[in-house]
This record gives sequence, C-alpha cells and structure tokens, in this order.
Amino acid sequence: MCPRSRWRACRNRSLRREVRADMTTIGLIGSGNIGSTVARLAVAAGHDVVLSNSRGPETLQELVAELGPKARAATVAEAAAAGDIVVVTVPLKAYRDVPAEPLTGKVVIDTNNYYPERDGVFAELEDGTTTTGELLQAHLPESHVVKGFNNIWAGHLGALGRPSGAADRSALPIAGDDADAKKVVTELFDSIGYDAVDIGPLAENRRTQRDTPVYVGTYGDYGVLPGTPAGADVVRERVAAA
Repeated sequence: MCPRSRWRACRNRSLRREVRADMTTIGLIGSGNIGSTVARLAVAAGHDVVLSNSRGPETLQELVAELGPKARAATVAEAAAAGDIVVVTVPLKAYRDVPAEPLTGKVVIDTNNYYPERDGVFAELEDGTTTTGELLQAHLPESHVVKGFNNIWAGHLGALGRPSGAADRSALPIAGDDADAKKVVTELFDSIGYDAVDIGPLAENRRTQRDTPVYVGTYGDYGVLPGTPAGADVVRERVAAA
C-alpha cells in the first residue's frame, strides 16, 4: 500500500503503468464525421471499437453493421469504461457531459475545436486564458488528455493514411502534458497510417485550432478528395507559423 505521505507520487506511477499497457480497444464518445472515420481506420488496423453518441446505441446499428464484428455500440459511459484509449469527439459545448470517473487513468484524445457560432462564446477561449484541450483536461483531472485529429477534415483523414515508411505518408500534430500518453497516441496514429508530430504541452494546441496555418488546408481543399499528403516537416513548419 502506498504511504499517505507519498500518495501523489504513487498514484502518478500507477497512471503511467496504465498508459503503457497494451491498447486494443478504442472507445468513441461521439460518432459523427471524425468519430466514425477514426472507428473505420481503427477497425481496419485490427483494433476493437466501442462507439457511442448522445442519442443512444440503437442509432449506431447501421455504422456497427458496416464496421463488422470488431465494433459494437454502447452508451457513453460504457464506451468510456471499455476503451483502453478513448476518443472524445463531441461539440465543445457538450464537453462537461463527458463522464470523468470511467476515464480515470486513461489516455483521452480530444478532437475538438471552438466554433462560437455552434458552441456559444467561451470567454476564457476568447481572451486566450486557456485552450480547448486544457478545458477538457480540467474536466478530466485524472485522465491524460492529448489533443489530436482536430486539424484535418474527416474525408482527408479517411483517405490519406499510408503504411509506415511510405514516401507520401501524412502526419498529424499532437499536444499533451504526459509523455507516456503522447507515446501511446503516436503508436495508435502509426497503426492507422499516420505519423505524429509532438508540438509540446497541451497549451500549445492553440497552434492547431481553427484558422491556424496547419488547420484543414494543409491536407488539401476542404470537401475535395483524395487530398494532398502532408509529411512531418510540412506540419512542423505550419505549426511554427501559428
């Protein structure tokens, strides 16, 4: 048992062990354009996926049937509990509805961006006090939040994956405060066909948000397939320009 005087250090070591565990099941909180695309890529890479949305698992049966036996639908709480890695891909205005307890100790990928016309005005985002990723991390204090999948159109995400080492492999930026969690996300990205560019702590996700140089257009015109591959050097250059 961990001595009370060393509880925080022991807890952090325990969380790091969990982060380094083998990851096989991807939980999806939100199964819209990005969520369903991540699910397709994950299943194709051999992962199991558990999908959820705010409307209930019965609304996801068509998608589950498309994905096959490695996918199932569940409630939000069930998907959070089932996932070894959990992707939160809900509108920013709904981030407080994400259940914290079943995500304790887990790696959580936050795909969100801030759209005031959809989400309402967040004063702390308007004045730069915080970022979208930091908002979710504050809501999930016992989880390891990594920002990712937020700077690419879902169509390009589904089309541009390439095998490791391919000359035309694309990269996606990630930001987070936990090195082990970012390693887990990097390995997941690799398995689904993408390199990861670590841009630093979670606060740096401001460099990948809407209207930044690396946002969407890096991979081609929005709505136009198949898109344009963008490697790690291109992503680093555009992140640095923000």
